Amino acid sequence: MIQISSDNMAERFMRYVQIDTQSDPVSTSHPSTEKQKDLSKLLYKELRGMGITDADTDSYGYVYATIPGNSDKKNIPAICFCAHVDTAPDCNGTNVKPIHHRYYDGADIVLPDDTAQVLTTNTSPYLKEHINHGVITASGLTLLGADDKSGVAAIMEAALFFMQNPAVKHGDIKILFTPDEEVGKGTAKVDMQKLGAKFGYTLDGGEAGSLEDETFSADAATITINGIIVHPGYAKNKLVNALKIAGAVLDALPKNEWSPETTSGQEGFVHPVAVNGISEKATLQFIVRDFTLAGLQHHHDRLKKITEEVLAGFPGATLEYSVTEQYRNMKAVLDQYPQVAALAEEAIQRAGLPVKKESIRGGTDGSRFSYIGMPCANIFTGMQNIHSKLEWIGTKDMTKAAETIVHLSMIWEEKSE
Repeated sequence: MIQISSDNMAERFMRYVQIDTQSDPVSTSHPSTEKQKDLSKLLYKELRGMGITDADTDSYGYVYATIPGNSDKKNIPAICFCAHVDTAPDCNGTNVKPIHHRYYDGADIVLPDDTAQVLTTNTSPYLKEHINHGVITASGLTLLGADDKSGVAAIMEAALFFMQNPAVKHGDIKILFTPDEEVGKGTAKVDMQKLGAKFGYTLDGGEAGSLEDETFSADAATITINGIIVHPGYAKNKLVNALKIAGAVLDALPKNEWSPETTSGQEGFVHPVAVNGISEKATLQFIVRDFTLAGLQHHHDRLKKITEEVLAGFPGATLEYSVTEQYRNMKAVLDQYPQVAALAEEAIQRAGLPVKKESIRGGTDGSRFSYIGMPCANIFTGMQNIHSKLEWIGTKDMTKAAETIVHLSMIWEEKSE
């Protein structure tokens, strides 16, 4: 029987979330914010303190470590467990004050620093699964950081278990903590040779038992609108205002479909994320998402056509449309290595949970890892309402995530020759 303490897990997680690690989407440095290294350095010290002698952190904020295999079997692939240290830029991540509701009773949870922030079982039905168990929230002014410090905590507790229980057989276990996942740069400076893993798992998922081997394919699209600028006092029939065109393009987007707020399941979307400019020149930045490459191209074609139709009403204005690839659906790779997801399913079941196979309406570091040499599925941690002031997590879910890591490592050893 694998025993992971929920109280120890909660203490570890609450310690990590108080470290501000918010990443910056407009930064060009690696990592995008130096403060992410504060947690990386702590994790390095804690891994060393467990007795993991090769634990290391680099100038980019990555943390690498190996728990050496202890099996007589020679052909066990090295397996990586990965989580990201940064929190999302979507919501304040400074001065996080975690609150451990140790025995949640099912009542509404009013967050004390902003009493307008209230968690209820009506708006968050999954809370019902945590009655009489621990629930952790922030105080109402910030996000919590369960995305993905819950994954970090689960990996660290599993690592501690292995170091304290050397009789449990496993192959080489690789640990990786990455910066900048939330801004799409989690693998930008990773050293895959140093990591040395054959297959991997990110701990970056939701409800207990969930397992994800499919993500969106993702692009960024930038529309640059060139207007015609003249002195406004003499602008009649001459000025073509790029900012007004940008507003018209946004207004022309469909109102009841094709957006994050109107889609679900396997539906893709186009989402404006930033507008910048002056009368002469304006840029619109979008994220474009779909599960298929054909769908992704369709979205680009449609968005460009809408923009061109708007510009037709502004003679003299021109546009530029550029695309930047962000990540691709990891399922195309994982389908070639079905054992990665299959063994994770077995591990989740051994942890006493039903498996919930899902598709991620987003991406993880695993999306990129799958395309740079490490097929990588995504495993639950329990995080809920992520990137918001109402973010929360149940301690029993994090504990089960750590148990799943242990079972999965044992299963890879059992199934190897």
